[in-house]
Amino acid sequence: MNIDFARRQMVEQQIRTCDVFDAAVLKVLGSVPREQFVAAGFEVLAFADTELPIGYGQLMMTPVIEGRVLQALAVRPSDKVLEIGTGSGFLTACLARLADSVTSIDIYDDFLESAEANLADSGIGNFELCNMDATLVLPDGEFDAIAVTGSIPVYDPRYAMALKPGGRLFVVVGTASSMEALLVERLTETDWRTTGRFETRLPALVNGALPPQFSF
Repeated sequence: MNIDFARRQMVEQQIRTCDVFDAAVLKVLGSVPREQFVAAGFEVLAFADTELPIGYGQLMMTPVIEGRVLQALAVRPSDKVLEIGTGSGFLTACLARLADSVTSIDIYDDFLESAEANLADSGIGNFELCNMDATLVLPDGEFDAIAVTGSIPVYDPRYAMALKPGGRLFVVVGTASSMEALLVERLTETDWRTTGRFETRLPALVNGALPPQFSF
């Protein structure tokens, strides 16, 4: 397989044609070696428009969804980013190339170990990986951008509360065939704006239901 050609085709024929036009996003998707982040045996499908299994019943997002996530978040070079669900580390790598730093959390140690190796092999160092269940606790501090890489059945406002004023949250909310990608912006300490971006389907975040003790 001609990897350079396949990567260009992924960007030009899949991602760009699905209304991802941000130049920085297209550049990072065209430069991070996606083939290094897929599970062994799936390298030939690294640039295909399909979800790929990575273990524990989890799936790597399609290139198009990854592009839409990155474009929606509009990550800046000074941003501090939180990723909920490290997976293979590919989106972590893209976020790290766009941001000042990335904190990525996952409940599976195997994912964190392989992602750390993948990121190091790609020359990326501005990240921190943590074993953490986001349905119970989030890292300390506030973030400029937050990407939730699995869907949740009901919107959980705790994630938006972890944003700095001016920060952006990408999250997919819903169940089965009725899911919507949302961009939540924290305008001030007390004001938020939520915009529906597109309909999609995304595997559920592990333990993604609201904690039992949480109520609106």
